[in-house]
Amino acid sequence: MTVQRVLILEDNLIIAMEAEEILRLIGVKEVEIASNLEQAVNAIHTERYDFAMLDVNLGESMSFGFARLLVERGIAFGFVSGYPDTLDFPPDMRHVPLLNKPFDEAAMWAFVDRLASVDDPSSSQP
Repeated sequence: MTVQRVLILEDNLIIAMEAEEILRLIGVKEVEIASNLEQAVNAIHTERYDFAMLDVNLGESMSFGFARLLVERGIAFGFVSGYPDTLDFPPDMRHVPLLNKPFDEAAMWAFVDRLASVDDPSSSQP
């Protein structure tokens, strides 16, 4: 999969801009930042994305409900979090790729590669 368009759901503008910068460095053409759930929901109703990056903790809410909406719409996604693993996530979200904060370009490459292979049916294990 060639990643052309990514949605970032992140309530911290500095982290969102850092993620956007790294994504552009690794070849993503279009990056949209949503700072809250309402913006993110509106974005997926009006645009198509190759995948989404979701901050887990959005201050007053968590992004798990939005993640389930992405599953319904067939949009690949991964979580970005300061949490070290997904053990405390809801059971249906524990398998989702996780990019730990703080992240660097190498970690972002690995994260994007994992998301691309999740979305690529040819990468499925028999």
